Amino acid sequence: MQELLRRYGSGLTLIMCLLVAFWLLMLVIVPNITLFEQSFRPYLPVSEIGGPRDVYSANNYLKVFEGQVTSSLFGIEFEIPVRVRTFLLTIWYSMVVAVLCLMLAYPLAYYMAKIVNPKSLPTLILLLFIPLWVSEVLRAFAWWIILAFKGPLNALLLAVGLIEDPIRWTNMGFTGVVIGLIYTYVLFMLFPIYNAIQSLDTNQIEAAEDLGAPWWKIHWRIVIPHAKPGIASGCVMVFMLSAGSLLVPSILGSTTSQWFTQTINETFNDALDWNTASAYAFLLLILCTLFVSVAMWLFRVKLSDIAK
Repeated sequence: MQELLRRYGSGLTLIMCLLVAFWLLMLVIVPNITLFEQSFRPYLPVSEIGGPRDVYSANNYLKVFEGQVTSSLFGIEFEIPVRVRTFLLTIWYSMVVAVLCLMLAYPLAYYMAKIVNPKSLPTLILLLFIPLWVSEVLRAFAWWIILAFKGPLNALLLAVGLIEDPIRWTNMGFTGVVIGLIYTYVLFMLFPIYNAIQSLDTNQIEAAEDLGAPWWKIHWRIVIPHAKPGIASGCVMVFMLSAGSLLVPSILGSTTSQWFTQTINETFNDALDWNTASAYAFLLLILCTLFVSVAMWLFRVKLSDIAK
């Protein structure tokens, strides 16, 4: 705050603080309070709102356990509520997306930070940013065309002889969704890691090389510990964005790859049950936040590391 006052003066600093407070209040706090309050109220006709049946209860939250479906794990079949199954699969594949984005982004981030010619770096960053100029809907439809039964991906694989028959990529469970989410959110993993690695003193890497350390030990003992805040920040952002995505699963998902946000959207728009949908949305928010908090505790990452 003192730095803001010194740089911008009291008037401009006050305006910026008021704008931030207005943004937090109107776009974050008030909507979530409204969501939380509506989630405990029953879905009633307009004429009965405020009447004797309009009482607070946890019934909307308990609806997530309705409707059993048969599932299997390691060859063992069991019954599980369909919405719980959808939520668990959403969490699992969001984790898969975060891990795959990390595997793709880390080498590129290290290359950009420590290897690439500084004169070529702006061009490389520009090339990476170009896809963000296109809306998420168009990018998802582009991948739908690429993964189509008679799309360019199958044509290429058939031409080089890697497959004998076309593959229905978008009908293979969550394959299309995972590919689309990785393409959409990989940059949210790349740039936090790049910023963290860029601040690492190159002399430490050169000293390790002079002492005969192999490349994998240099990364394991020097680069990765230094990039830990960037990795944590990227993983949290990609996981939360993937779990909350709606467009990509709706366009690239198959009949067996329901995303939990699709369940919320269907409850809102098709069933018009805003109260139950509010409960589902708040469950998704709370449980994802709890999951991220547990993961941060297990990997010994603090919130201050992510905020760097």
